Amino acid sequence: MAFRVKLQVAVMPTKLRTLAILMLTLTTLAIARQEPVQHKSSAQKATSPKKKSAPQKTSASKKASTRRLSPAASRAAAKGKASPAKVQRMTRAFVASVDLKAMARQLVESRTPAAYSGVEDYARRHAASDAGALAWLAVGYSRVLDEQYTQAIAALEKAKPHVGELSDYVRYLEAVSYGAQGNSGKVVELLHGFEAESPESIFQSDVVDVYGSALAAQGKTQEAIAYLEAHRLPTKASVELALGKSYLHTDHPEKGMEILKHLYFTMPSSTQAAEAVTQLTAMGSTLEGSYNDEKTRADLLAKAARWSDAAQAYRRLLRTAPAAELGSVEVALASTLRHTSPAEGRTMLEQLQASGEANAQRLYLLGEIARNQNNDSAVAQNLELMRQAASTSQWFQQALISAANMYLLEKNYDRAIDMFREAQQRFPTNSRASYANWKAAWLSYRQGRTDTAKQDFEKQVMLYPDRAEVPAALYWRARIAEEERDYVVARAWYSKLGERFHNYYYGYLGRERLAKLPATAMNVAMRQDPILARIPDVTPATPEALELEAPPNQLRAEKSRLLENAGLNEFAIRELQAERGGQGPRWATLQIARIYLEGGQNHRAIQFLKKALPGYYSVDLPALPRPYWEILFPRPYWSDVQRQSLANSLDPYLVASLIRQESEFNPGAVSHANAYGLMQLLPQVGRGEARAAHIKHFSTSSLLEPTVNIQLGTHYFKEMVTQYSGQAEYALAAYNAGSNRVDDWLQSGHYRDVPEFVESIPFTETREYVQAIIRNAKVYQRLYPRQ
Repeated sequence: MAFRVKLQVAVMPTKLRTLAILMLTLTTLAIARQEPVQHKSSAQKATSPKKKSAPQKTSASKKASTRRLSPAASRAAAKGKASPAKVQRMTRAFVASVDLKAMARQLVESRTPAAYSGVEDYARRHAASDAGALAWLAVGYSRVLDEQYTQAIAALEKAKPHVGELSDYVRYLEAVSYGAQGNSGKVVELLHGFEAESPESIFQSDVVDVYGSALAAQGKTQEAIAYLEAHRLPTKASVELALGKSYLHTDHPEKGMEILKHLYFTMPSSTQAAEAVTQLTAMGSTLEGSYNDEKTRADLLAKAARWSDAAQAYRRLLRTAPAAELGSVEVALASTLRHTSPAEGRTMLEQLQASGEANAQRLYLLGEIARNQNNDSAVAQNLELMRQAASTSQWFQQALISAANMYLLEKNYDRAIDMFREAQQRFPTNSRASYANWKAAWLSYRQGRTDTAKQDFEKQVMLYPDRAEVPAALYWRARIAEEERDYVVARAWYSKLGERFHNYYYGYLGRERLAKLPATAMNVAMRQDPILARIPDVTPATPEALELEAPPNQLRAEKSRLLENAGLNEFAIRELQAERGGQGPRWATLQIARIYLEGGQNHRAIQFLKKALPGYYSVDLPALPRPYWEILFPRPYWSDVQRQSLANSLDPYLVASLIRQESEFNPGAVSHANAYGLMQLLPQVGRGEARAAHIKHFSTSSLLEPTVNIQLGTHYFKEMVTQYSGQAEYALAAYNAGSNRVDDWLQSGHYRDVPEFVESIPFTETREYVQAIIRNAKVYQRLYPRQ
């Protein structure tokens, strides 16, 4: 569901037309809304599916053990418990309304006349019952989303008598509807005492500006101010707007202008900032602030990529900037102009006379312009200037790494090594130092400088034991030891890699190499390596991770189930988030993922668990209950994947892994590069494959059909696999970056084996893409072993 209707609380009746839909959905929409990373080639990432994986079969004894609560969970459960009588009623309501679930979800998502008719008929058939009340709640919420407030109020009134523990939903939604109609008196009547009477409601924060604004509209200005002042933390733009506007109607309007100006300067990207401008202009304010205020606003606009507004704000700053700050403002303006007027931005950078960090940024930006124009001499010249004038600036480190990557793409490996090494040595504690050290180490290895590489690999683990480059360093240091027949080191480093990084690309490779060591190597005694000891252990799962179901009588869990039946999945998720759902493995986290999955949104389920369990690749499969893995690695459209994989002599687990990486099983995914569907095919690729498959009446929209997309995508991928003699890694790299690039890398590389080719891919995105798909295919194979 993508609710984009804007709600803005207003004081005057003419402004109340657009009250509260954003307030209703703003927090809700923050849940897993980020889109997956987009790829630049024909293979593009995206997002969601329609089927769910089969439920796990668990023995009775195992089920019992998973429901035992940790002490912390027991305390939390006690706090959120409902009385047995309430739970019994909610359970009866849940059972009675199970058949409402599908039609209510369709209503909330589509809101068509037929959908409304179906749910309203259901509500009438179940009049004077909890199930009927849930149906009217679904209708009322849908009417609010459609801004049909009179019908919304009528539906919500019908829900009231039997809505039970969801009364706070009816109360809040009615307030939203009356507010949108300009009936602030009714809003005050509905929300008076809400905070005390519904202390567990997820709308506790949402009602603040709704109620405060309604109080002000009723002429109860001082009461509104007192209420809003008491609820200013955490800071929300909507509350600040309501408070500022309330003060404008007192004897101290300057206080209101101060608040509205602060909103304008510190939250310029908020929708409320525009209303603040309107109010301030009406009061005769010039919108001028201190230099620091203006600078804060300009910087925030630039951070939000509102380039035109940012450029305008920086231009104004030029008039008031202190002499010591003028250079930094000019550079900031020039940097912004690169996005709106590149020629003007470049000219400005060339003509500026800056010093300190401003000059360092100026030189860095000029270097980037030179790199984009393939002007190597200008890049080198800027680096030399930075060595002389900005040798300790972080802009210099960025310039060194940028130049190193330029030389890497040009295959000037010695020069790239020099740049990467200088970046690491000058800035050894910077966040990018680990990356710079690794690239210098790897390129030294590729250049045949084994002794140097050996030392650099060890240095990688020693200096940066918790960084992303460690698995690669472990593997390639062990490879050197294996080639030198130093089996003590080889065995130790392979073992550490396989145990600590279970489901990493290099974790699998390390275990494979370890298993193939000569028999004599396995007889070598293991010894403690002080370098390996620096690698931090994986944080073990807490007892809460084993709890797959909610504790008995858990109020929010029961409310969440009812909301699901009413089609209000986003609110069901918010209830579970209030029980720390999404904060590590626990029953509420798993239930949120299940809601996404059952709603046909595999992509959101995957994204949610990735965020909630950031270290899941480090643990072995038994360390987390199987339901987590089945959601992270689902098998929707599995019959199509199997059939087309078999037809094209492909491993179905590899194809599933490819789809997971490309779209996370979202059949409707369309990338910024115009790639479509599950396997992210470009329209021209789809047309060519459709002609070859003799598919009639093909159109670009056909790529959004899962069966068609899988058929064409698997055949397209098979052609690449065949082109590279069955080597999946080469084919995957071509799928992402294009065959021409892969051919170039293969012809110029002289790689000893496939892992060496993969690590040598110069594009970080493509390298990680290939490693992820190979790694995930192995997880699929372990999770769903072939019968």
